[in-house]
Amino acid sequence: MRMSADKLLKVVPAEVLEGLPELPGVKTQEAWSTALASLAQAPLISTRVIAATTRFAEGLLVAISGLLFAAFYPGFGSLAEPAIYLPLMVAAGVALPLIAEVFKLYRIGALQAPSEHISKLVAAWSLLFATIAVGVLFTKAGGDYSRVWLFSWYFGGLSLLTAGRAVSATMVRRWNTNGQLDRHAVLVGGGQAAADLIAALDGSHNTNVSVVGVFDDRDDNRSPPQVGKLVKLGNVSELVDFVRRARIDMLLVTLPLAAEERLLQILKRLWILPVDIRLSAYSQKLHYRPRAYSYIGNVPFLDVFDKPLGEWGNIIKTIEDKVIAAIAVVLLAPVMAAVALAIKLESCGPVFFKQKRFGFNNELIEVYKFRSMHHNMSDADAAKLVTKGDLRVTRVGRFIRKTSLDELPQFFNVLRGELSLVGPRPHATKAKAADQLYNDVVDGYFARHRVKPGITGWAQINGWRGETDTTEKLQRRVDHDLYYIENWSLALDLYVLWRTPFSLLNSENAY
Repeated sequence: MRMSADKLLKVVPAEVLEGLPELPGVKTQEAWSTALASLAQAPLISTRVIAATTRFAEGLLVAISGLLFAAFYPGFGSLAEPAIYLPLMVAAGVALPLIAEVFKLYRIGALQAPSEHISKLVAAWSLLFATIAVGVLFTKAGGDYSRVWLFSWYFGGLSLLTAGRAVSATMVRRWNTNGQLDRHAVLVGGGQAAADLIAALDGSHNTNVSVVGVFDDRDDNRSPPQVGKLVKLGNVSELVDFVRRARIDMLLVTLPLAAEERLLQILKRLWILPVDIRLSAYSQKLHYRPRAYSYIGNVPFLDVFDKPLGEWGNIIKTIEDKVIAAIAVVLLAPVMAAVALAIKLESCGPVFFKQKRFGFNNELIEVYKFRSMHHNMSDADAAKLVTKGDLRVTRVGRFIRKTSLDELPQFFNVLRGELSLVGPRPHATKAKAADQLYNDVVDGYFARHRVKPGITGWAQINGWRGETDTTEKLQRRVDHDLYYIENWSLALDLYVLWRTPFSLLNSENAY
């Protein structure tokens, strides 16, 4: 859903503007500030998820309303076969979303303005009841159903559906005002190809995409500083930093397939970002079969990389995290209390230790742990990895580190939305392997930050837990993390959680 510029205009949060003086030139800073100010910072809400949720909610509402009217109908209990009403309610709950889909009632426009589509809602509900009436007539079952109940269900159900539409419209309009229904995109590559793509997107309906700028490695002579209304915001290296500051959902690459070497170089630098990457096929001379393309509006693209945990995956994982973490906190409360008491009795200092680590999309988060070192020897940046026999670690600390009991407070990070139960383990900002920072040791290291980090992960249950002091150990851990990201499923998460207690028995590399 396209939004006007005044609706999109937001106050830029201070944190996304930090570091702008490091950018080359005042012009680039001003362009970034303007682009960031035009972007909503609130998370994207998928229109397909909204539509699917509304379908399910209305089907459930129809079935429950029939059951409620039956429960409050005085003569219902005296009917010969009350059970025959239940299949009717279930069938109506399944059929209504299908009929409403024919009337296009689950498009965002219809959900935003229900008053303009009330006649279609009445028509869909009436058609469903007409079908029920015909079915009852032809099966000669009219005497088995209460006419009072049927009429009550018809008018009461319609009232509930109308009220539900009014409530959902309020939420959808708020999300639209916040810019949460638009996918924010930038173009990678400028010039005429970018201008043609912009024109095609502008001429297409229902794209739900707002393009905010252009990034190109070429200078202004080969790639103009402005393409239509869009300003060139910088080069590809600066694009990585821009995506980490702004809520960008999609990168649209306008480079031709013929520029294979340049295309591969750019994609190698961009695939670490948690965004969809699409290659424009609009002006390509080489054509593929129609099924090879995805579309934004009616503009064709080739899918290169998909954002991990898109749409439903992110929702399912969030529910999984919140529910299991809440249960774990309750069940493990006595264990956490015992650990806290042991730490306090052995050494002075706080029970908890907080450490800044890299989270989703390289954001800095503060991770909670039980303190395992002497208070005056704590290493907040993890500049020096803990080794076997490390004198900084207390006796209680050695035990809780080997058993991973020191990680239990991270369930609170999960409840805060900073960590996930399962995912790549978050590393400290100055952690090193072979005397080099992790991102300097492993190519594509930051790709593991395309999802939220986790308390446990695929690497940990496969033996890559604990010290990562060598290039090989770090490489193997990153390889396992990337495998998890590319193959995520709810079943995989549950398998990792089930295997984690058994993997803790192997404490060879945990000090």
